[in-house]
Amino acid sequence: MINYFQLAYRNLGRNRRRSALSALALSLGVALLLLMAGFFEGEMRSAMESSLRLQSGHLQVRPVGYEEDKLSLAWEDLIENPEQAAARIAALEPVADAAPRLMASGILTVRDETIGVQVLGVNPASASNAPYREGLISGSFIEADDREGILLGRPLAEALGLSVGSRVNLLVNTSDGLVTEQVFVVRGVYSTGTPTLDKIIVLMPLAKAQAITGAQNRASIIFVLLKDRQQAPIVAKAIQGKNIEVKTWQELNQLLIETENFSNAYLLLLNLIVLGVTATVIVNTLVMAVFERTREVGVLAAIGMKGRQIMTLFLTEAGLLALGGIGFGLPLGWALCAYFGRKGFYIGDLGITGMAFGERIYTYLTLEAATSLTITALILVLVASLYPAILAARLEPVEALHGKN
Repeated sequence: MINYFQLAYRNLGRNRRRSALSALALSLGVALLLLMAGFFEGEMRSAMESSLRLQSGHLQVRPVGYEEDKLSLAWEDLIENPEQAAARIAALEPVADAAPRLMASGILTVRDETIGVQVLGVNPASASNAPYREGLISGSFIEADDREGILLGRPLAEALGLSVGSRVNLLVNTSDGLVTEQVFVVRGVYSTGTPTLDKIIVLMPLAKAQAITGAQNRASIIFVLLKDRQQAPIVAKAIQGKNIEVKTWQELNQLLIETENFSNAYLLLLNLIVLGVTATVIVNTLVMAVFERTREVGVLAAIGMKGRQIMTLFLTEAGLLALGGIGFGLPLGWALCAYFGRKGFYIGDLGITGMAFGERIYTYLTLEAATSLTITALILVLVASLYPAILAARLEPVEALHGKN
């Protein structure tokens, strides 16, 4: 019985430098692709987590036909008696927190500087405010009965040169289609780690937001957090009612989900391209080996080794090169992902409209991604190596013994 692994290992050892360089090319490709996979996964996880905590929640209860982009304050576009509705929802076992929120468009004015903002009226005691409370850099969090205090994100405060105690004019749209203005005091400055939102969101107590906008006892949405977000469709059906619609986090983050699907497809294409290029290095190594070992192949054929056995021998050599490259590339890629999983890639406020990216993207490598990449690399190398293997198997023994190819 032929020991293909022993023969293949011996053959690869004849030219150690060439074999090592071939395996190194594959290992670097695998490591780079693992880092890319970790980057994309970390990017999507960060964006989804930011959206769930700051924008969509796991569920949103809103009036039928409410369009969040318009920030309408017309009474027919708002939820009446939202505190009562939120209390009923919060009483459900799967619900971790439910709180009304009022959203309005406004303009902050400081001296000659003006910036468009989104006013967010919240219940200060709600657990859903944890990202803002935990991200407080200076000052204190707003109180429910505060009629002058607001919270600003750090990018917004820096853009206007504001700090705790600063006074600022805020113009806000009202329910009757007019604009009202009031001077507010900056109670605190926060950073959620999501600059795209921190530079536009102004937090104030819900009661004050209702008063200044003329919404009275109404809210734009009820922001719902669940203990398990996978239960969102079930809970949505349980709280569905007349004149309201319940949106799940999947529906609210459709753009993000589609972007994730696109990035997965892009990553697969990138894998095929990079691995295809590195596989050609191994193929080139084997083709050179075929021409260098023409007489040897002729001897093997002359003593009775069949074409399929010669083909298997060269495929075994390709497999050993692939395993060597993958075996070195996997720990290297894992080490890179582990490093950038702690340090992260700083992107600042770069991002995509409608998606909340953090200022740093931390890589997150999954076992599924590593396994998929390993299998893809091995299969691609073996398939690409069929050419030199078939080339060797088809050599005529007599011509090969004379060194003809």
